[in-house]
Amino acid sequence: MEHYKQQLKPLSRTLRSNMTDAEQALWHRLRRKQVQGLQFYRQKPLLSYIVDFYCPAVKLVIELDGSQHFETTHLVNDQKRDIDLANAGLQVLRFDNRQVLLEMPAVLEVINEVAGKRKS
Repeated sequence: MEHYKQQLKPLSRTLRSNMTDAEQALWHRLRRKQVQGLQFYRQKPLLSYIVDFYCPAVKLVIELDGSQHFETTHLVNDQKRDIDLANAGLQVLRFDNRQVLLEMPAVLEVINEVAGKRKS
């Protein structure tokens, strides 16, 4: 299991209780090993971050971005976060909330394809 800062655990529990509509919709499709029999976790502390979804078996992180993530400050922070996670051997997939809510089959196809490649 990946390392994380212990003080993030209470916040991750709070975030699990207050998921966005897009997070809930994707979680409904990832939970219970629906993607290639892989276990995903939601609002998982990793390193010094809380990622939206994480599959330890294939070291895959899925992040869902709301409109605020298109602001310059958020873009810079997201890039740093992605680099830190990549340096830990994790692959990060990013989707915006609109994609998840309106294009779920395409989102799941990308997740399935990447997970399959990392699985083998």
